[in-house]
Amino acid sequence: MEIEFSFEKRPTTAQVIELYENAGLPRPTHDAERISKMYEQSNLIVTAWENDILVGVSRSITDWVWSCYLADLAVRTSHQKAGIGRKLIALTKEKLGSQSMLLLLSVPTAMEYYPKVGFKKQESSFIIDRADWRSEQ
Repeated sequence: MEIEFSFEKRPTTAQVIELYENAGLPRPTHDAERISKMYEQSNLIVTAWENDILVGVSRSITDWVWSCYLADLAVRTSHQKAGIGRKLIALTKEKLGSQSMLLLLSVPTAMEYYPKVGFKKQESSFIIDRADWRSEQ
């Protein structure tokens, strides 16, 4: 399997939705406009492709000098455990540079994954939740 990683090649909204659903990433995939806006407003996106199939994505929002929020990391189920997520994170960090921290909020099913790829669990975070988008479906 030959995977191409890219900062320039952007997926369509339909490709993103299909990947998120395949990977089991809980996002508002029923709302294509919202997914599209999520990507339009993100300023650091790394994609992974096998030919024309989107197999992984890292989507981040950053100021480039202090903090970077890794908002989404998704890898197609058939391509998991092949190092694609690890490579997407490494490329995100490489592009980001050394001045900025990389932080994320994990879905419960990935809590064991992130320490394996270099993240430290923090007890010092807080969140004000959005309205429950699942009720919008």
